[in-house]
Amino acid sequence: MKEWTLAERYRVLEDKSQIEELYSRISRSDYRQAYHVQPITGLSSDPNGFIYHKGQWHLFYQWCPWGAVHGLKYWYHVLSKDLIHWENKGIGLAPDTFYDNKGVHSGSGFSYDSTLYLFYTGNHRDENWVRTPYTCAAKLSDSGQASKLPRPLFGPHPDYTEHQRDPKVVYHEEKQRYYILLGAQSKEGKGKILIYTSKQLLAGWTFAGELKVPGYEDFGGMWECPSIAHLGGSDVLVFSPQYTKIPGRNANTNHTVYLIGRMDYDSLTFTAEGPCRCLDYGFDFYAAQFAANVQDKNKAVLTAWIGLPDNHYPTEEEEWEGSLCLPRELKIRNGRLLQQPVEQVKELRQEKLQINQQQNLPRVCELEAVNKGTDFRLSLFTKSDGSGGLEIHYDAKSNLCHIDRSQMDQRFNQELGEELTLPLETPLTYLSVFIDRCSVELFFNQGEATFTTHLYPTSQESFYTVSGELDLEIWTLKKAVKDSFIV
Repeated sequence: MKEWTLAERYRVLEDKSQIEELYSRISRSDYRQAYHVQPITGLSSDPNGFIYHKGQWHLFYQWCPWGAVHGLKYWYHVLSKDLIHWENKGIGLAPDTFYDNKGVHSGSGFSYDSTLYLFYTGNHRDENWVRTPYTCAAKLSDSGQASKLPRPLFGPHPDYTEHQRDPKVVYHEEKQRYYILLGAQSKEGKGKILIYTSKQLLAGWTFAGELKVPGYEDFGGMWECPSIAHLGGSDVLVFSPQYTKIPGRNANTNHTVYLIGRMDYDSLTFTAEGPCRCLDYGFDFYAAQFAANVQDKNKAVLTAWIGLPDNHYPTEEEEWEGSLCLPRELKIRNGRLLQQPVEQVKELRQEKLQINQQQNLPRVCELEAVNKGTDFRLSLFTKSDGSGGLEIHYDAKSNLCHIDRSQMDQRFNQELGEELTLPLETPLTYLSVFIDRCSVELFFNQGEATFTTHLYPTSQESFYTVSGELDLEIWTLKKAVKDSFIV
């Protein structure tokens, strides 16, 4: 694995010719995704600025162009009319001011008066590498050119550590006020959300206080990427607590969770009306973000990074890493979120295959499985003799689904655990599986629970096995992402 110097990681991209040869090599990788957003080169991580604006979906991702390493971050811009077919538009935000000299870090988008604004964390470091985070804003023209405000909206709050980032902007119609939720860390090392408010979108921001979340005062050491949506008469708070372990999640200390409850902007209190749940139970899911300006008030749309901070994946050797999960439609039922891929994903279906376990499992496909209420095992990407693969084992008596990727040839992040158990609240009758060239997304019981993982099958791992009363259908899927070299 390449050892990166600080200078290499934080190089400024001056011309696209600097990464053209890298793009050419990466584009030939056997693991380039067909219908998931992915980096043109280097590393992609958090989704940013996800928003519906003027009939199109704008999405950005954290991008380090040089390789599969966290370094100088840009926002890379992709665009879609249907949340499925994405095209590259190039750099949306670049680290080119004093306030973001070492990276434009995560944030959100906001549509106001027919104009798209981007809110982000400017990562400034001085000559001694001391960090100062600034909350900044930029205006994005219809042509995709960004013009930044000359000064930040505000700087760091002195009562918290340097970890203050990832602004999520919301507007409260009754109060006619804007609010920014900012992930933070107390000086005691506790995860927090700070709230700033203003009557104007681009000026006048003042610190309102710390968000109170009763029962979660000691949960995690930093709350990254806070996001909030009003859905089905309730508020949903999503965030990514770091530096903490959750029972049943192995050695992993980075998670993405959600609470359903009530947000009170007067008292700055989010009162949960149910338990804290994992947003996704998989090995590789982080930094989820709600899309802004969704026109249907009865649903929310969300995406996330297929990956985790500090984890390593096989494509690092090819100098790239990362994807974003399928955009998901969210609704609330019986006090929990239901997550399903956006309806338009069905447009990608091509050939419906005959079920024959002697045939190859396509590297780009969708599976639908209906269970008769009994135990089953479904193994994906086995060898020709049925050994190995990603094993999905459902135990009907305990109503638990066990997922094991330890039998794959290419193993990674083993120290964090390669097996996880997903608890279901109702018997498993329906399973939907979306396979792309280096990822698998599982949706249980129409989205009652989800499980996302990276997976890197070799040429020998191309079959599948089924045991139990499982009715299976398989479709090949069309390519939906234009992986053009646009910088």
